[in-house]
Amino acid sequence: MKHFIYIAIFLCVAFGCKPKKTTETTIEITEDSTEYQTPVKASILNSQQAYFTATGTEPFWSIELFDKHIVYKTPEGSLKTPHTEPLRAADANVKRYNIQTESVELQIQIHQSECTNAMSGKLSPYSVKVDIKKPIEKDFQKLEGCGNYNTDYRLHDIWLLETLNGKEVKLEDFSKELPIMEISASENTFMGYAGCNRMNGALFFEKDLLKFTNVATTRMMCEPTNKEAEFLKALQSFTAYSIENNRLTLSNPSGIQTIFKKID
Repeated sequence: MKHFIYIAIFLCVAFGCKPKKTTETTIEITEDSTEYQTPVKASILNSQQAYFTATGTEPFWSIELFDKHIVYKTPEGSLKTPHTEPLRAADANVKRYNIQTESVELQIQIHQSECTNAMSGKLSPYSVKVDIKKPIEKDFQKLEGCGNYNTDYRLHDIWLLETLNGKEVKLEDFSKELPIMEISASENTFMGYAGCNRMNGALFFEKDLLKFTNVATTRMMCEPTNKEAEFLKALQSFTAYSIENNRLTLSNPSGIQTIFKKID
C-alpha cells in the first residue's frame, strides 16, 4: 500500500499538482482600501475619466482624481485611496482633500492660480500641493506641481437647441435656424449659431461645474422677434449640466433649464 501512495505522490508532483504559469497579470483594487501597485496605466485602474490630473517634478509624481477614488503615482509604484469631498475656501477657488487610511495620510490642495511646469515650462491654470505620509514615517513629504480639470468628453459634440428657459423653441423664434453649437472638450471652446449671429467662446469646467465664457458674436441686425438675446443671456448664466438620452441639459442657480439635442 505504501508503494501506491509514493507513486501517487510522485505523479501528482510531476504532472498534476504544480500551479500553472501565466503571462497575464490581474490587478484587483477594492474601492474601500488603500493599496500599492507597480506602475500601470490609468485606463487599467479605472475605465472612467479622471476629472482632475496633476503632475510634479523633483521628484516625479502624479495624481488623478476620479469620482470614487484617487490615484497617486511615482516611478516606484502607485497608490489608490477612496475619494472624499473637498473642503472649499470661502474667499478663493481653493479645494482641500484630506484622506486618512491605515496605509497612508494624504492631503491635496488645489488652488486656481497659474502654474508653470518646472521641466517643460507648460502653463496650467491650477497650482497643486500634496502632503503624503505613511504610518512608519515621522514627517510628511511635501510636493508641489500643476494641474488641470479634464473636461467631460461627452460634451464634445454638436448640440441643437430644443428648449430655452424651460420652454420649447420653434423655428419662428429665430431668424433662419435654431441655435446650434459645437463643443470642443479638448480645447475648452465652442462655436456655432446663436439664432441670428455666429458665436464662439470658451468653456470653464470643473467637477460638477460648467460655464460658457468669453462669448463673442458677429454684429448682424436681428428681427425684433428674434430670441437670440434671450438665448445668449441664458447661455452665460449656466453653471451646471447633465447628459442623458442624447440631451445636454444646462441649468443656472435658479434651476431654470435649457436643453440641447445631440445631432451628429
